[in-house]
Amino acid sequence: MLCEPLAGRVALVTGASSGIGLAVAHRLHDAGVRVAALSRHAEADRDGPSYLPLVGDVRSVRDLSSACERAAQTYGGIDIVVANAGVGSWGPVEITPQAEVDEMIDINVKGLINTVRAALPALRLSSSPDLVTIASEAGRRALPDEAVYVASKFAQVGFTRSLDHELREAGIRTVNICPGGVATKFGMGRGLRHESMPELQSMLTPEDIADVVEFVLTRPRHLRILEVALRHLSEDSWG
Repeated sequence: MLCEPLAGRVALVTGASSGIGLAVAHRLHDAGVRVAALSRHAEADRDGPSYLPLVGDVRSVRDLSSACERAAQTYGGIDIVVANAGVGSWGPVEITPQAEVDEMIDINVKGLINTVRAALPALRLSSSPDLVTIASEAGRRALPDEAVYVASKFAQVGFTRSLDHELREAGIRTVNICPGGVATKFGMGRGLRHESMPELQSMLTPEDIADVVEFVLTRPRHLRILEVALRHLSEDSWG
């Protein structure tokens, strides 16, 4: 099966300063993609004409519009969007601080919607457009002490699946990547999780997720993968 080449394409990656987003941005850049890496903090860890660090918050429509405009002007368009920005908080729903509830909904749900709406005009002009949403296994099954996070991830999965219906005829492929536990600061979350918990000892790495993103993006154009669910071999086979 012939692979779709990545070299020369342009990608916007959100939440690109650490963890999965950083690993994906680096993997795409190493594959010859011109990467616009968006994060809330200016961290230009990689220099060069094909790596554009951008500062912005996915909660801001203005920030996203500016980021997409700058990426398109710098590189001549946008072919790939990897919507990775996200936050999580764990604990019983009745004691989850309202600020954390609002943040999860505003970043995970509204942030994804804002990202897609800002990037779609450029994606529609691309000859090889792809939208990748970094969701979670929490978007596929219910989990205790994660009610709000689960709700936000179910929303991400549903939104992206709906976009498949809306955008397929325009040639835009959409896919949900749904990893289990990933060894990042985000994976620890806030609240009840800590690194000494036995169930968190065996986790995927950000590079594992970057592998999957690269695989999905390099499939032949006629092939659209709607969802990829993955877990570490040591992670329980729940659900």
